Parts: sequence; C-alpha cells; structure tokens
Amino acid sequence: MAVVIASNLRKELAGSFLFDGVSFSVERRDRVALSGPNGAGKTTLLRILAGETEKHGGELAFEKGTRVALHDQRPPLDQDLTVREYVLSGARELVALERELEELEQAMATGTHDQVTLNRYAEAQARLEHAGGYGWRDRATSVLRGLGFADADLDRQLRTFSGGELTRASLARALGGDPDLLLLDEPTNHLDVASLEWLERELQSLDAAVILVAHDRWFLEAVTTATLELTAGRATFFPGPWHVWRREKAARALHAQKEVTRATADIARLERFVERFRYKKDKAKQAQAKLTHIGRLQQERSAAADEVALLSRRQRTLGFEFLKPARSGRTVVEADGIELRIGERVLLHDATFALERGEHVALVGPNGSGKTTLLEAIVNERGIRIGHGVKIGYFSQQEMELDTRGSVLQCVQTMTGLSRPDAQTLLGRFLFSGWTEHEKAVTVLSGGERRRLALAVTVASGANFLVLDEPTNHLDLDSREALEAALDAFPGTVLLVSHDRALLDAIAERTLAIEDGELHGYNGGWAEMLRRREERAARPVEPAPKAPKPGKPKQARKPRPSELERLEAEIAAREADVAELERKLATDWSDVELLAAHKLARDGLTALLERWEALFEAQTGRA
Repeated sequence: MAVVIASNLRKELAGSFLFDGVSFSVERRDRVALSGPNGAGKTTLLRILAGETEKHGGELAFEKGTRVALHDQRPPLDQDLTVREYVLSGARELVALERELEELEQAMATGTHDQVTLNRYAEAQARLEHAGGYGWRDRATSVLRGLGFADADLDRQLRTFSGGELTRASLARALGGDPDLLLLDEPTNHLDVASLEWLERELQSLDAAVILVAHDRWFLEAVTTATLELTAGRATFFPGPWHVWRREKAARALHAQKEVTRATADIARLERFVERFRYKKDKAKQAQAKLTHIGRLQQERSAAADEVALLSRRQRTLGFEFLKPARSGRTVVEADGIELRIGERVLLHDATFALERGEHVALVGPNGSGKTTLLEAIVNERGIRIGHGVKIGYFSQQEMELDTRGSVLQCVQTMTGLSRPDAQTLLGRFLFSGWTEHEKAVTVLSGGERRRLALAVTVASGANFLVLDEPTNHLDLDSREALEAALDAFPGTVLLVSHDRALLDAIAERTLAIEDGELHGYNGGWAEMLRRREERAARPVEPAPKAPKPGKPKQARKPRPSELERLEAEIAAREADVAELERKLATDWSDVELLAAHKLARDGLTALLERWEALFEAQTGRA
C-alpha cells in the first residue's frame, strides 16, 4: 500500500510556478531519488510533504497513521539540548505510545477487556515493536554512533558542536524516530566513507518509504530504487535504479530528437506538394488535406522539441578545463619511512610511497587518520622529496591558498597572472558573473563561493601535480561529473582525497589507504580496493607449523589438501562465523559494529562459494 500519493501538486513563488502537475506514489520500502537542477524545487517539495510549507494546488494522501521525518541542512533551533536529548526529541510519538500502553495495561488490570481496548493495545504494541520495542532509545543512540559520534559526545550541548556535526545530529534525529516516510535533503554531507556505508546499509534495511536528495552518485546507486526528476516546473517519475534512469533519460532525448528530425523532413516534403499543387483544381482537395497534416506534424514537432529541451536541460555547471602543464621529471614525489604526528599522537608511521609522472592516485582513510596532514607534508616538503620540474597546485579543504587582500577578480589575477579579460572569462565559467560578483571582497564569500574561487585558481595554475583535498564539496551532480571528466583527461599527476566514491573509482589508477596508522597500496580505484580488502579478510590465518619434539622419529608427511578441499574448509569456517554473528544479532540487532562484521563475513562467504563453484565446474569439466 502507498505511504503517500501526490496528485498534481503545484507551488508558486512570487507569482510564478516553481512546479506544477507533480504526481507520484511512494510505497513502503521504496527509495526515491529526488533529482533536478538547483532551484527546481526539490527542498520545497520535501517541506511540502513534511507539512512545513503550503502547497498551492493538488492533493496529498497519506496512509493512516503515517509518521513523517524530515532531515535538511537547517541547524537545530534549540541549542540548549544535549545531542542525545535532541535525537530523542524526534521520537515524541514513541514516548506517547509507551504512555498509551501503560494506561491501557492499567485499564485492563482493573477489568477493562472490551474489544476496542484490546484492539488499541494490540495496535500500539505492534507499532512500538516495529520501532524496536522498549529498547528504541538504545537504537536511536546507536544511530548516533553509526554517524560518527562517540559515547562521550552524547551528553554534550548542541552549541558545542560544529555545523557539520549538527547536520549529522539532524540526520540521526530523523532516523531515530522510526518514521514511515523519511525525507532526506543532502544526507551525505559531512559524512566520511565509513558513515556513508553505514547509512547505505541503514536505508537499505529500513522498513519505511524514503525520498532523498543527494549528489553522491555511488550512494544513489547503492540506495535508490526509483527517480523523481523536477525540471522546468515539470516532474518525471521513473521506477528503477539510478543508472537505468540516466540511460533511459538519454534514450528518451535521442528518440525525441529523431522525432523532431522526422517531423521536419515530413513537413518539408508535404510543403513541397502543397506548393506545387495547391492551385490545380484536381489536386486542390489533396493539397488542403496536406496542409491539415502539416499542422498536426508541426504540433508533434513542437512537443518533441520541448521534450528534447527538457531532457537535455542542464543547469549552469562549472567550466573545468585544466591548462596543459609543463612536463615534470619521472618521479613526482617520494617518501621513505616517514612518520606523521599531531602532538604526541602518531598518525602514520614508517610510510613509504612514490608517485610517478602522469599517475592518478586516490588517498583514502577514515576521518582523523591523517590524509590532510599527509597532503600538507607533501605540499610543504616536510620529509618528502619533490621531483624535478614539479609544480604543485594545492586545493585544500580550508582554501588557505586564496589571496584574501582584495576582490575576487584581483585574487584571480594575483594568483594566476591572467590578464583582466582572461580572469573575467575564467570567473564566468565558475559562476561569478558580472561586475558585482567580480568586485566582491574575498573575505565576505560564502563557503560554497570560496570553493568555486579556489577551484578556478587551481584550474588556471598550470600545475603539473594536482593535490586535491575534497574538491567536490558544495558541487552539484553535473559539476562533479564535469570535474571527473577534466581530471580523467588531465595529463599531469593527481593525488586526490574525496568522499565521492564514484569520483575515486573513475579517476584513480592506484589507491593509497591509511589503515591503522600504516599506508597500504592497492592497484585500481575504490571498487578494486574493496574487493582486495574483502579477499584479505576472507583469507584464514594459518598457524605457524610446530617444531617436532626431539628424540621422536619423523612421521610420514600427510598429503597436502587440494585447492577444492582447502576452499571447503574455509567455507565451513566462514559459515560458522556467520552463524555466530547471527546468534549475537538476534539478541542485539542495533549493534552497529556487529552489523558491519556480519555483512563483511557474509560477503566473504559469498565470494568463497563463488570461487568453489568455479573451481568445481573447472575440475568436473576436465574429468
């Protein structure tokens, strides 16, 4: 049954339509990606569904008793709460359910056993059990842990947290109240990869309908089952995975363009007939019929042209095109056994690595593991050797490289050496348009504007070694894809830190991972690194052979087990691990670490079974 049905929703802003005729239906366990350019009305639609903004037309029908939770980028209003109190405040209905159950139990204890009371008690009990029973508070706090909060953070006041941490607290509040309809506006902001993967698992298992806005392509592919796109005031609903919708959209645009071409050719042919025969008596009737046909074709062509324009519409995106850099020496950067510290804390020890000319390398690791510290050590040559002819272009998270002494235009000219017209052209490509934008002081720019300005300077730097720390923050989907294409075509060397796993997988030829204070290397991008990690986790640790006791004769060596037998033993061991984890989860399903360990063990078991089947078929075929 549908959790929500929307029919012909309309929203007006300043006397004009933001959108009109928006219709869709979302069922429990649907995960809908709400897509569209900035300004299309995605956030407004979410707030209409949450009842926070009025609609100006259309109908909304919710399943009886539907609880709606909204997470967006607004900070909490009451900063005097602890983070635990704030998250639990999103579950007032669960508190009310507990109170109702208590009252009903007292009534039944005094002899009230009518059918209405019994039905009310059964419904309230079922609802509370859906939220995890009386342990729902523990589950709500486990959500905070999954989103990166430590136990020591739970009783801190909200006002002591950063903006990014408050955004994560808002997400925990939305998840912790057991909603039937969960509305998420940019839930991936401020999450590291571990928290992103936790959130993906949480949303995949959630017994609720989900509508979300996100620019993280890997996340969209992992979570969503349908797409609702808002463009130019219209809506298109597509059931199916994210990548299928992207392919279908391109196919629809191609088909519509073919319809325009066909209609144009038919109109031209018919117009030639009319021009030739319209004044001949024996052909006049046919000519008139052709004119009517031309009118219909013109309407069809106009509709198809509108479809092409709608499906091909792209918002203004950043104009990435890196300058062709000078050629560096073969070795771009080299480190041998370095150690990185913050105070007394060792982030990285005995790290050895090298990057060669033209390599595109990803640097990954959990928040706080030392990624940014390592980048800064490279840029500042602290214990790290930089090769001959290497010119570094550093894009940091804090944009510390910006010259803040003057205007946006002066900053670009000072840092790039471009002439005024060329600097103005560059700024236009990065969405700084017109005299007002160019003369704005760098010191008053917003966070997103500073990111765009820093990217503009990096693009025009002529560097042959790009060191990029989270370049996709504040970029929309189209701009992320534009950056990806530019980096892929960049002939110099790239070292990239990002939480955008799609970007990491597309760009990286090699991945350096900070794991437990050590630097490990993997060939390939994000997906290949995950595969190698899972293989390593699935490999059993073989005990060291025991030395024979002195004085005893050597026993005959046992025949070594075959590859098939070894796999069977590994499978049996992994099945036992999975069974033990499932036994523990049966008593504590909210344990985030147990859930992660269970997924890893289950995935490892699946990989072992696939290897066993392939080997068995190969050996059977040979026999």
